[in-house]
Amino acid sequence: MLLSISIKNFAIIEEISLNFDNGMTVLTGETGAGKSIIIDAMNMMLGARASTEVIRHGTAKAEIQGFFSLAPNPVLEQILVDNGIDVSDELIIRREIFANGRSISRINGQMVNLTTLKSIGQFLVDIHGQHDQEELMRPQRHISLLDSFGDDEFVAIKRHYQTTFDQYRRLRQRVLAKQKNEAEHQARIEMLEFQLAEIEAADLQKGEDESLQQEREKLLNHKQIADTLTSSYHLLDDEEFSSLSNIRSAMNDLMTLEDYDAAYKEMSAHLSEAYYVLEDVSRRLADTLDGLDFDGERLMVIEARLDVINSITRKYGGTVADVLAYFDSISKEYNHLTGNDLAGDDLEGQLKVLEKELRTAAIALSQKRHAIAESLAQEIKQELADLYMEKADFQVQFSKGKFNRDGHELVEFYISTNPGEGFKPLVKVASGGELSRLMLAIKSAFSRKEDKTSIVFDEVDTGVSGRVAQAIAQKIYKIGQHGQVLAISHLPQVIAIADDQFFIEKRSSESSTVSVVRLLTEEERVEEIAKMLAGHDVTEAARIQARELLKK
Repeated sequence: MLLSISIKNFAIIEEISLNFDNGMTVLTGETGAGKSIIIDAMNMMLGARASTEVIRHGTAKAEIQGFFSLAPNPVLEQILVDNGIDVSDELIIRREIFANGRSISRINGQMVNLTTLKSIGQFLVDIHGQHDQEELMRPQRHISLLDSFGDDEFVAIKRHYQTTFDQYRRLRQRVLAKQKNEAEHQARIEMLEFQLAEIEAADLQKGEDESLQQEREKLLNHKQIADTLTSSYHLLDDEEFSSLSNIRSAMNDLMTLEDYDAAYKEMSAHLSEAYYVLEDVSRRLADTLDGLDFDGERLMVIEARLDVINSITRKYGGTVADVLAYFDSISKEYNHLTGNDLAGDDLEGQLKVLEKELRTAAIALSQKRHAIAESLAQEIKQELADLYMEKADFQVQFSKGKFNRDGHELVEFYISTNPGEGFKPLVKVASGGELSRLMLAIKSAFSRKEDKTSIVFDEVDTGVSGRVAQAIAQKIYKIGQHGQVLAISHLPQVIAIADDQFFIEKRSSESSTVSVVRLLTEEERVEEIAKMLAGHDVTEAARIQARELLKK
């Protein structure tokens, strides 16, 4: 429930604060005084897109703040938790709109974006005005109005259908793309198939060309390598002249001098280290020479393999690594063109299975929706009777349509205003006054279903008078008994039935114009209602009538 709202520097409002209670509160005042501006500010507080035009001339920013009490609501509480907002039985929304076009929104002190603000605002206040009646005259909106009357079971059925429909649509788009690609790019697909097969047949291994080329060079230079290794070995350790033997003797001699000088000991250590390194090299040279044989067959194998590799690299890249990278690239292109990048091979088969699931889900959705339509029709018919349209009948008609996220049928509201005339589309037969009553009947029926405890009616009583106006007043008041109703009205009957009345007026000076608001006393309410009944010159008879309306 909205406990209070404060508005500062918004259009012609300099600064006002309104406190609300349970039941019905009415906002009255002359045309242009600022009643609808308050509703506009409330809309922006709840997440409507802001414009710098709403900022009062000469000020830096507009500010709106609302204070709400919350009843337990698991869905709303989860949204608050998901956005890091403290959950309690109270909630404060503050929105600032700056002259540079930015706006800042906070909920319980936590800064939030516009999407989050809207998702939370939809649980707090339902603002209903002339725009809603325009929506009622658009048949494409009727299905969403009908669905909003559904219970939790219906919501689950519709969510399952929409999930299935989204999966089906995505898969169908891929199948169509695959079929189109296969038709338009057949030559490309065939070429990619050939190239993939040729590269796969070569069975290339990463770095294979470099290692084979190195091995080939060793085999081709076998004699030079053998001669050089033999020469090196003999220079190190030959029977006639052994470098290692001489170094070993020098090492042993230096070791006898280690105790005389630290420098001798250091040279001895370095010579010992060099000796053991050379000894290891000599041993490895000997082992290498023992195993050094020329393998002519291996050279032929390498030459043949390098011929295959060179043939492939000349066509598809400079090195084996380049060819393998090209292979990965054309594999992705081929899979995209043929649809093989999807899981499973039989895409058309998968699509048929999913289509069957979609039809089953659509039937379940339709059956539940038809049951809701029957229930809604009965409730609205009763509501219309309360609004002096007891001869009117309401009906939801269905027709087959294309599959979309809402199902596979079209929904339109039909009405019969007089017995024997039959049902006709609502958009063709409803007059202004009838439309107001029908929208109020729908809102009254929905108010018992929705979780919102605050409903705002912005001049929904246009085009009615007399006993119909009285019936509308009673209907709005009855809705307020389920929580809280705020109404802007020019009808004495609606104003008189309200629990509280705020009066908004515009005050102008040479330099500025501002809206001010005050809560009227009982006598002030009598005077204001009397003015509506009698005009500018209020008579005592009008005051008596106003008091009678207030008593009723």
